Amino acid sequence: MTRMKRTLTGGSAGNEQLTAAAAALLIVLLLIEGATLLNVRSLLTVHAFVGMLLIPIVALKIGSTGWRMLRYYRGGDEYVRRGPPHVVLRLLVSPVLMLSTVVVFGTGVALLVVGKTEGTLVGLHKASFVVWAGAFGIHVLAHVLKLPGILGRRIPGTALRVGLVASVIVVGALVATLTLPSANRLQDRATSHFGFDDH
Repeated sequence: MTRMKRTLTGGSAGNEQLTAAAAALLIVLLLIEGATLLNVRSLLTVHAFVGMLLIPIVALKIGSTGWRMLRYYRGGDEYVRRGPPHVVLRLLVSPVLMLSTVVVFGTGVALLVVGKTEGTLVGLHKASFVVWAGAFGIHVLAHVLKLPGILGRRIPGTALRVGLVASVIVVGALVATLTLPSANRLQDRATSHFGFDDH
């Protein structure tokens, strides 16, 4: 049973590849999200859409990383042989990244729900983003050069991982589409608040 499971999933190597695939996807989408910050008031709809699209992908990344951590601390042979992440990343960067990710996306969703473009919630969203950006930057620098090699490996269970990533993208697109009316209302509110309609 264990051998069959490993054949289907690729074991710890498959987990690493799934994490890398989610990470590569996140980097691309976060670059797009970052570009909207150059003129977020007029690109608020795009900013919100991409933000909602990201949520299931972030959940996949956290899930695959969490699985590795769980298997390592429970003494799974393959995971123990691979060893833990660097101590600084594990004990300092990762907790800050995890907490700030929850706050950034949580406040973003809350802003869509309440339809606010200013106030304490907006301030919290911005502040948590600054913390998140610092932690994320360190995290990416520590791992980005490894991604091509990990993604290029032939590991059992590729079809399963591709299907999982594709499913998560579809779910993200669905969530983003369903929340588009709220994003449009937020955009209209921001536009009228800053007087863009007068030009």
